[in-house]
Amino acid sequence: MTVPQLWYTAAGPALLVAVGMVPGRNGTRAAAARTLLAIAAAAVTLVCALSTAVAVIALGAVRTAPLGVSGLSFGIYVDATSAMMFVLVAFIGLIVVIYSRNYLDGDSRHLRFVRWLCLTLAAVLLVILSGNLVLFALAWIATSLALHRLLIFYPERQAALLAARKKYLASRLGDLCLLAAMACLYRGFGSLEYADLFRMAARFTPGTSPWFVHAAAILLVCTALLKSAQLPLHGWLIEVMETPTPVSALLHAGIINAGGFLVLRFADLISLSTPALYSLALIGGMTAVFGSVVMLTQTSIKVSLAYSTIAQMGFMMLECGLGAFSAALLHILAHSLYKAHAFLSSGSVIDIARASWTPSPGGQPHPARLAISIVAVMGVTIVVGSAFGATLVEKPGIFALGAVVVLSLIHLVANGIDERPNAFVIGRTVISAVVVAFGYFGLQYLMELVVANSLPATQRVRGPFDVVLVTAIILSFGALTMFQSLLPRQAAQSRWQGLYAHVSNGFYLNTLANRWVLRFWPTPPARAASVSEGGQ
Repeated sequence: MTVPQLWYTAAGPALLVAVGMVPGRNGTRAAAARTLLAIAAAAVTLVCALSTAVAVIALGAVRTAPLGVSGLSFGIYVDATSAMMFVLVAFIGLIVVIYSRNYLDGDSRHLRFVRWLCLTLAAVLLVILSGNLVLFALAWIATSLALHRLLIFYPERQAALLAARKKYLASRLGDLCLLAAMACLYRGFGSLEYADLFRMAARFTPGTSPWFVHAAAILLVCTALLKSAQLPLHGWLIEVMETPTPVSALLHAGIINAGGFLVLRFADLISLSTPALYSLALIGGMTAVFGSVVMLTQTSIKVSLAYSTIAQMGFMMLECGLGAFSAALLHILAHSLYKAHAFLSSGSVIDIARASWTPSPGGQPHPARLAISIVAVMGVTIVVGSAFGATLVEKPGIFALGAVVVLSLIHLVANGIDERPNAFVIGRTVISAVVVAFGYFGLQYLMELVVANSLPATQRVRGPFDVVLVTAIILSFGALTMFQSLLPRQAAQSRWQGLYAHVSNGFYLNTLANRWVLRFWPTPPARAASVSEGGQ
C-alpha cells in the first residue's frame, strides 16, 4: 500500500544526520550539548519506529511513492520484517547513545565520537527503511564508511588500524558484489524498486529461475557473508576491541546483522536459487561450529563475545540457507538484545559470574551421564518440535537450531544425574529442558505467523544435502559439549595443551589474513594521540 505520509519515518534518521553533520568546536561543554542532541534525536527515532510498526500492523506492508527518475529513485518500504528491525535498531541506538554520554565524558574526542556515532546509526536505519536498491546501496556503503571512522577512533593504536583495514577491504569487496547484483537485477527486471522486484520474482520457481536471478542471488549472498564476518574473512571482528565499548555494542548488536537483514530483505529472490541457499547453509554451518569451538578457549571477555557473534551470524546464515527465514529474523532480534547487554555490562561480568557460582555436588559430569543427557534432550527436541510441526523433514532449519538450543542444557541435566541421584533434581532439570524447548518452538511458530506476508514460508527438506548438513551440525555440537566437559580433566596432558593452543588461536586463519593485509597495506609507525584530532 502506498502511504504518502510514510516519509515521516525518515525524520529520526534525518535528525541523526543533522546532529552528525553540524560542525562544532571541540570541548567538554560542546560535547555534552551535542550528546544531549543525539539522545533527543535517537528518542525521536524510536518514536518514529514504534509508530511505523503500528502502521504496518494496521495496513500491512506500506511504502512511499518513489522520488526520482526510473531506476534511480528513492523511496521507503516497510513491512513486518523491516518494522521489527527498525524498532530494534532504534532502541539499541538510543541505549548506546545514552551509555556513551558517561563512558566518554572528559575524552578530548568526545564530540567527534558523537558525530560519527549518529551518522553510523542513521546509515543503518536507512538500510532498513530503503524502498529500492539504489537507496539501499548508498546507505549500505555509508554504514561501512562511517563505521570505519569509529573503528579508528584511536588512530595511534596499530591493532585498531589493522582491524579497520581488514574490515575496509572486506566491505569494499562486498560493495562490488552488491553493485554487480544490482546490475543483474536491473538488466533482468528493468527496475530496482522492491515492490516491482518482489512482484516479478513471484512468477518464478527455483526450477524456472533465469540466469540473472541466480547470478544476483549468489552475489547478494556473497555481500551478506562478507558483511557478517563469516569464514574465512572473520578476523577483523575479533580485533576491533580497541574501539570504545559503545561502538562494540552497536557493531555486534546492530551493524553486524546487516548481512542477515540483506538476506531476509531479498529472501524472495535468494530463495529462487538453490546454489545460493546451499552456499549460505554450508558456509554458515562451518562458521557456527568454528566460532563456538574457539569461543570456549578465550580468556578475554570481549574476544569471547566476538567469537560468539561470529558463531551466531553463522547460525543465521545456516537458517536462511535451510529456508527458515522467520527463524533467522527471530535469531537476529534475540541475539541483538543479548549482545548489546553483554557488551555494555562486560565490565561487571566477572562479579556476576562469581556471585552466581555454586559448587556441583557431583563434580564434572561423567561421559556416560553426558551421553544419557544428550539422548534425553534430543528426545525432548524431537517430541516438542513435532508438536509445533518443526520436524527434520518439514522445517529442517528450525529443528537444527532447536536441537542446538536444547543441547546447551546438557550440563544442567548431567549434573542432575550425579553420583547421588535425586528424583526431584533430575525431574527439575528435565522439566527445564522441556520448558526451553516449548519456549523456543513456540516463539518460532508465532514469528512465522507474524512475518507470513513478508518472508517466504519455511522450506521442507530439499534433498540429502539438507539432511546431512543438519545431522552434521547436531553431531558437531554434541561433540562440542563432550569436548567442553573433558578438556578441564585433560588440561595437564601435552596433546590437549597443544590442541588448546591451536584452537585458542583460531587455527591461525586470522594470522594468515594479517600477514596478507600487512604485506599490501602496512600500518604506519605508532604515534601519540593528538589533541587536535578531537575536533575532526
